[in-house]
Amino acid sequence: MFRAFRFIGRVDSSKKVIEIIKGRLAQLVQSICLTSRGSGVRIPQRPLNIGRTLICSTFIFFKMFITYILYSEKSNRYYVGSTGNLEDRLKRHNTGRSTFTKRGIPWKIVYQKEYNSKSEAYQAELFIKSQKSRKFIEDLIHCNSV
Repeated sequence: MFRAFRFIGRVDSSKKVIEIIKGRLAQLVQSICLTSRGSGVRIPQRPLNIGRTLICSTFIFFKMFITYILYSEKSNRYYVGSTGNLEDRLKRHNTGRSTFTKRGIPWKIVYQKEYNSKSEAYQAELFIKSQKSRKFIEDLIHCNSV
């Protein structure tokens, strides 16, 4: 999950601006592909002159980390975890590549909450697990769905 924020100053020549933005976006994609971990990637802000107009653009992508709860009807159990890619993680749970969840296939997502950093998501996961309470988990799911 990614969130993108963009700031572009006043513009007179839209064709040139689009070309510049495409170039900056290509740089950003390349830098994201080269960055394996971290919560954000930033391309340094550099003012650009187009005619008499000064343009500053900065693109920032933040990777969102998720704390999630899965439920298995087969085993009537919940599983609490955190990840940076929920779709891939759910696929791994449902293909038996996770030791704890292999007996409860299929699992479905009943709760998810996004965080800006891996440590925040992990702390939320630990907090839920520390409650050691099925009722707490069910209340959390119920409050999230209403």
